[in-house]
Amino acid sequence: MQAAAEAASRRVGPAETVARALGKALGAFTGRVLGAHQAAVVRIGFGLVWLAYLLREWPNRRVLYGDRSPWAMDLAERLLADNGAFTVLPWFGGRAWFELVYHLGMLAALAVLLGWRTRASTVLFLVTVLSLQNRDVFLGDGGDNVVHLMAVYLVFTRCAEVWSLDARRARADGPGGVVLWAVLGAVLALCQLGEFSGETLTWTSRTFPYVGWSPLFWGLWAVAGLWWTLRRLRPEGELRAVLDALANMVHNCAMLVIAVEVVLIYATAGWYKVQGSRWQDGSALYYPLHLDYFTPWPWLSGLVGSALLPVFLLSYGTVILQVAFPFTLLNRRVKNVLLAVMMVEHVGIAVVLGLPVFSLAMIAADSVFLPTGLLLWVAARAGRLRRARRRSP
Repeated sequence: MQAAAEAASRRVGPAETVARALGKALGAFTGRVLGAHQAAVVRIGFGLVWLAYLLREWPNRRVLYGDRSPWAMDLAERLLADNGAFTVLPWFGGRAWFELVYHLGMLAALAVLLGWRTRASTVLFLVTVLSLQNRDVFLGDGGDNVVHLMAVYLVFTRCAEVWSLDARRARADGPGGVVLWAVLGAVLALCQLGEFSGETLTWTSRTFPYVGWSPLFWGLWAVAGLWWTLRRLRPEGELRAVLDALANMVHNCAMLVIAVEVVLIYATAGWYKVQGSRWQDGSALYYPLHLDYFTPWPWLSGLVGSALLPVFLLSYGTVILQVAFPFTLLNRRVKNVLLAVMMVEHVGIAVVLGLPVFSLAMIAADSVFLPTGLLLWVAARAGRLRRARRRSP
């Protein structure tokens, strides 16, 4: 009888099972950073993409975004007055201010790539990306749109937990952090109070969610200051634990948004292609392969586009991959195989069609789905190669 009673007490009902599962999921959601390695790869990828783009276009920077642009500043200001997009370039105008913003963008991209002072560098990365891209919205392609979105999302992630300079210095943070925080606060106050900023830094907006950029920047600045203060005064206090849990939740939500964004990109692209007659008959790829703009290697484009079967297979394969990708997330092995195929496809797009920014941006975005085991294996191999090179004479 006693054994039967103990067995009955061990039985768990469906409601209790669900409650335990929800409690475990909530504990993981608030108690730790999910996808820390994937977030680091996304950070490194988009820092590299933006830095490479700015370096590639450095000789043409004034024509694209500066004082020599066909899209003159007065035209840009008229468009900005209508859409309310954020950019700091109209604040002063002129070449000197543009050069400062452009080269600050390069430094911010490098800092994000290395993971140095990531809380500050991701915000500067966001400011420079929006400033340059919104200066002339008629430039760029789908890759620029992806960089634009990911620059916003990265601000809310804890993307420097691993593989960053911030992770290496860990708790050995000197006074440099608070000095940088104070300087950025003074600069933000100057921009907020200065008439040169116009309507860029406002507390309300004409569009959803009816909040301007000022609450975001001041909120991030205040949270960084509170974080530093608690780290010094009460590193083990309850308030610090609450802030850690909130930071984990914000990070995990941002990573979920990044994953959903990638799924939406592929799903919408695939279903729109299904409706196109050129994709239905398998000839869609033929046309860009015969346009000068998309043929950096004419002999290669001619080789791929000269035969009907490769064009047909690549056109249909692209549609199938993009439509099927959201459904493959239900099976890890199938997802990993399809993810590798899609990354190889993006490499092919970069080489054959001459769209490196778009391809690298999509590969960086796809990295959010890479398995942690693969990332750790690659990191271990890279570490062994680095140590072997150091030992070699």
